[in-house]
Amino acid sequence: MALFIPDTFRGEVVRPEDSAYDELRQVVAGDVDKRPAVILRPVDAPDVAVAVAVARDSGLPLAVRCGGHSGAGHSAVDDGVVLDVRKLKTLEIDAEGKTAWAGAGLTAGEYTKAVGEHGLATGFGDTGSVGLGGITLAGGVGFLVRKYGMTIDNLLAAEVVTADGEILHVDETSHPELFWAIRGGGGNFGVVTKFQYRLHDVGEFVGGMLMLPATPEVITGAIEIASSAPEELSAIINVMTAPPAPFIPEEVRGKLVVMALLGYAGPPAEAEKVLAPLRALATPIMDSVRPMAYAEMFPPEDASYRPTAVGENMFVDTVDGSAVEAILKRLTESDAPMRVTQIRPLGGAMARVASDATAFAHRDAAYMVNLAAFYTSPADRIAKHEWITSFRDQLETGMPRAYVGFVADADNPERVRAAYPAATYDRLVAVKQQYDPANLFRLNQNIPA
Repeated sequence: MALFIPDTFRGEVVRPEDSAYDELRQVVAGDVDKRPAVILRPVDAPDVAVAVAVARDSGLPLAVRCGGHSGAGHSAVDDGVVLDVRKLKTLEIDAEGKTAWAGAGLTAGEYTKAVGEHGLATGFGDTGSVGLGGITLAGGVGFLVRKYGMTIDNLLAAEVVTADGEILHVDETSHPELFWAIRGGGGNFGVVTKFQYRLHDVGEFVGGMLMLPATPEVITGAIEIASSAPEELSAIINVMTAPPAPFIPEEVRGKLVVMALLGYAGPPAEAEKVLAPLRALATPIMDSVRPMAYAEMFPPEDASYRPTAVGENMFVDTVDGSAVEAILKRLTESDAPMRVTQIRPLGGAMARVASDATAFAHRDAAYMVNLAAFYTSPADRIAKHEWITSFRDQLETGMPRAYVGFVADADNPERVRAAYPAATYDRLVAVKQQYDPANLFRLNQNIPA
């Protein structure tokens, strides 16, 4: 029996027999191949409320998708309802007031390009094709994090459709607990249809990629320099196998390198002084760092690229010499066609926000570390998952801490709990009990009521 969709729904209804179905159900992860009963593509918040009611009243599982980057596959669902917000692309820029209202269907790249025409920016992550909804609700750690904080530190208000179909304006004074929860608590509490962001002047910016040999001295030096640099510099230091990309010299493809993605929010002359010690660590294999518009940090991506990989994530207080040795040893011994240890020095503006100001609470962490390994078969996936979990356990320091946006296990309550200190988690449960007691929004890193 076909699922009944009310006439009040004005968006697009896509069923398995429709020609657009296979394209629209596809997500980024190459190992996710789910077949929803229906894909609903709303055009505004009232449409979202209808779509939420369809899932709630039918009892079918509900997946909410924007960019489709969920490593755990939460952007899709078998035999359920996919609420695809990608038609919600409104954007109202107040350049003078330095704020913007953005529809949840926009990608980080689309938003950044549009506001960049005014010399302005809001920091998101390191990938342009991610949806605003997913990255904002998780927290947002990217190329402006040390200068201007996380994405959620620049979220001023939001429009949220709750499980009972209410359309709420939430901010510091209206539904303040819900506003607190959506800043790092993921998609547990409703469907956010619009975000109001603070904008910053980034008229001068220097960014790009610096590739260096992967030696212990280079890795340790890069971490120390990026950590102690002025807050204008945010760095993502990847120790990884060089991919077979045409812009990478053939002789280093497949070998371990340090691929540092660098963003300096300030004048080029100052950037050159800050970046000089990094360039002096070794003769660069590649150096594309240059003055640019901030939006150029998000170049066009290959929409057909659907990697099959497993990943782990953690926050740590140190990445010392023994950790660097372990990273090189693990990456050298692995047979994964692509493997990477990513180190993001934190601090700066992100660390100056109180730990209880948002649902993201790991403000004092010195580094975020991400691990990833590509796999080639179902059996290889099991092996690589065991390898990467053991790798994480070796590097993790102190109490397990995680970033909910990079928790890739589809159902791992322990890693969800690692994303939140106990007091934060308890507060999130209370918000869940108020706004979604039946756990309609459960296809996420779930916090049950």
